[in-house]
Amino acid sequence: MSLSAGKIRHMQALSNQAGVIAAAAMDQRGSLQKAIAGARGISTDQVTTDMMSEFKIAVSKVLTPHASAILLDPEYGLPAAKARSKNAGLLLAYEESGYDNTKPGRLPDLLPHVSAKRIADWGANAVKILLYYSPFDDAQVNDIKHAFIERIGSECESLDIPFFLEFVGYDPKGGDEKGLEFAKIKPQVVIKSMQEFSKPQYKVDVLKVEVPINANFVEGSSVYKGQKAYSRQEALEHFRRGAEAAKKPFIYLSAGVGNAQFVEELNMAAEAGTDYSGVLCGRATWKEGIPVYAKQGAKALEDWLAGEGVKNINAVNAAIKTAKPWYLKAGIPQPALA
Repeated sequence: MSLSAGKIRHMQALSNQAGVIAAAAMDQRGSLQKAIAGARGISTDQVTTDMMSEFKIAVSKVLTPHASAILLDPEYGLPAAKARSKNAGLLLAYEESGYDNTKPGRLPDLLPHVSAKRIADWGANAVKILLYYSPFDDAQVNDIKHAFIERIGSECESLDIPFFLEFVGYDPKGGDEKGLEFAKIKPQVVIKSMQEFSKPQYKVDVLKVEVPINANFVEGSSVYKGQKAYSRQEALEHFRRGAEAAKKPFIYLSAGVGNAQFVEELNMAAEAGTDYSGVLCGRATWKEGIPVYAKQGAKALEDWLAGEGVKNINAVNAAIKTAKPWYLKAGIPQPALA
């Protein structure tokens, strides 16, 4: 893998001095609206743009001093980008929230008033795309998704800005992605996706991946729920196989799980000896602050974040001490400190 000087500078802005990406994520839109509405006892359409922006500003202001970067969205997050700490780089989402539910295959779409150029002009260090993906879906569906990612990769390459691809697995048959049966096939879903998007035609710079197991179903894990999908040794082997499949730097996402589960999964990644290069962690750090904001407002949220939110992000930071610099996986020399 080779990287341009421009992309290397951006990657340095997104990582800490150890070359590890320790990023916060606050690009949630539809799911955040629903959560605020539910906690406040109002309809989703009563959650205003100002409320969404206010929540994101609080998270950005309080948590970015403890992060190497933050992921935001251009719809509600640009004021929060300005509120971030000077030490934190910026990633911006390019995709529409959710997916097309009028057709099979969870097809993606781009924000209509956004381009990779505009993302660069807004001062971002990377373009992020979320793609719902299953290697077991219909080949024609996946061909559409492959072409979609190829276009964005070429767009980012022309602008000299890193491309972070987040893929989230699902069951094309409609099964519960949080359940036992999906947990059994999750390693194949994640690992095959890592293999696919490591291919050079996509021009992805960083793979943003789910952990290849669900710790709730790992026998003996600290969050084990009593139903077994894998032993701990089997789970560790899935981590190792995922790391071997990735031919690009990869980071783990929290995928909406709680802080305790995500930290346990990161501990397994460390125990397995994987060469992941950090995390992009969102709801695991701030989601318990949603009812605080909904009932008590922005100041109460900031106070909660300063206590519990910082505690959560520091727990994640402690768990990624064994993460490896992104440039090692990229196969390039250590860049000089910017």
